[in-house]
Amino acid sequence: MQKVRSFQSLRAATLFAHLQKRGQTNTAAAADASTKDNVVWEQARPYEEMPYANLLSLTYNMAFPGGRYKGLDLTQLVMAMRRDYGDIYRMPKLFGREPMVTTYNPKDFEVVFRHEGVWPHRPGADTLRFHREQYRKDFFQGVEGLIPTQGKSWGEFRSAVNPVLMQPKNVRLYYKKMSQVNCEFVELIKAKRDATTLEAPENFLEDINRWTLESVSVVALDKQLGLLKDATTTKETLLLFKSLDEFFTYAAILEIQPSLWRYIETPMFKKLMKAFDNIQEVTSAFVNEALERLEREAQQGLVRAEHEQSVLEKLLKKDKKVATVMAMDMLMAGVDTTSSTFAAAMLGIAINPEKQAKLREEVMRVLPNKDSEFTEESMKNVPYLRACIKESQRLWPLVIGHARTTNKDCVLSGYKIPAGTFISMIPLNSLTSEEYFPRASEFLPERWLRNETTSDAKCPANSLKITNPFVFLPFGFGPRMCVGKRIVDMELELGIARLIRNFRVEFNYPTENAFRSVLINKPNIPLKFKFIDLEK
Repeated sequence: MQKVRSFQSLRAATLFAHLQKRGQTNTAAAADASTKDNVVWEQARPYEEMPYANLLSLTYNMAFPGGRYKGLDLTQLVMAMRRDYGDIYRMPKLFGREPMVTTYNPKDFEVVFRHEGVWPHRPGADTLRFHREQYRKDFFQGVEGLIPTQGKSWGEFRSAVNPVLMQPKNVRLYYKKMSQVNCEFVELIKAKRDATTLEAPENFLEDINRWTLESVSVVALDKQLGLLKDATTTKETLLLFKSLDEFFTYAAILEIQPSLWRYIETPMFKKLMKAFDNIQEVTSAFVNEALERLEREAQQGLVRAEHEQSVLEKLLKKDKKVATVMAMDMLMAGVDTTSSTFAAAMLGIAINPEKQAKLREEVMRVLPNKDSEFTEESMKNVPYLRACIKESQRLWPLVIGHARTTNKDCVLSGYKIPAGTFISMIPLNSLTSEEYFPRASEFLPERWLRNETTSDAKCPANSLKITNPFVFLPFGFGPRMCVGKRIVDMELELGIARLIRNFRVEFNYPTENAFRSVLINKPNIPLKFKFIDLEK
């Protein structure tokens, strides 16, 4: 017994010494990093020496006829300012909007993201925040959702919804229902395409929006709205689509260009508040209908097992207001964004027939028949499908960049940046740069594959891969990355797979200026895809 005790004492002493040594090592490493940061800070140039966009010239160029930036969309604006001011510059406080530093340098992105803390502060969404915190505080009652909130209130809301929305097992529940939606989408395409040319109508984007709303409602509400079975669209749904388009258009103007809305109610501000009201009312009606259905089922004794419960049911256990606002946000943020990403992926696949053929080979292994069901196991084996989606997100990104407020002093591109500075990070120039993406102008899904080889000996696939991971962040990074990522991935993968299994897809029109840049990048051309039936 004494030997055992001696051995245990020896083990304890050894473990303590190891932990003490590791603690000393960590402390030393932290001290070294702090010293290095201090040296970098001391060697950096003052914030005031950074290239500067003058308030008067900026206001003139943005807001007045003849101004250099007048009439430019968001993408054109940020790229024009890069040409004028370089890869990093600062902008003044503009009509109530905070001063801002804009950087196009991916090395700066990493610095900002690596030090964002547990509650990252993401600037923007000022108009939505105003609507929920002040304009309609009677409805939201302090529960404003993920998009406009910051700090502790954001952290508490995110902690409530993360376990439900970010766990893969919760998303898998919807494979069968999502498959049904996609089969209905296939039938809608067959019914609405031109009988002679097999092309989708010029307003095909409206049908894509119906598909995305139907898809997200399956997850958010555990219900299909019937938008794909009926050729007509209800006035409520039309109002939602119209109001969402107004939201993305007006918010981009009011929050980025010079505007007095923070001081007086401008005509455009009133239109945006009305659009927010419409979105709230329509989505609230959908959510309330779902809540009433769940209450009826509970009264009838219908109780689902935990693994069969919908996102809405799981969130209701936590808090009814959280469940309601999250469902509203999923409907609000899950239509135009997914439609644009889907349109980009289909364009990339349609105008690159050799890539489409390779994708179809993969899809046919997952779906042997046109009406085969998706399974969790089979959808683990679609790397090329995921690669096609990623490559389209690179060439036609959904957003122009990301924003954070620094939570500590840091150095960006050699300049001292004080804590609390609004940083706008723009990767657009890097996404199509040979420095970060070899053969950057080509649609090459192979660059996203692991251990893939290619017949091109001069450029094997591993040399195509991204050289800096902070250039390509379609869903953001860190604690504030998109909470709906898994749901969007599922929608896109199942939807595209079903279409490629049923059709050979072509697009026989120019793709220049295929997207217009508002708060997000939205399709700017008629999406007249040609859907040719496959024989088997």
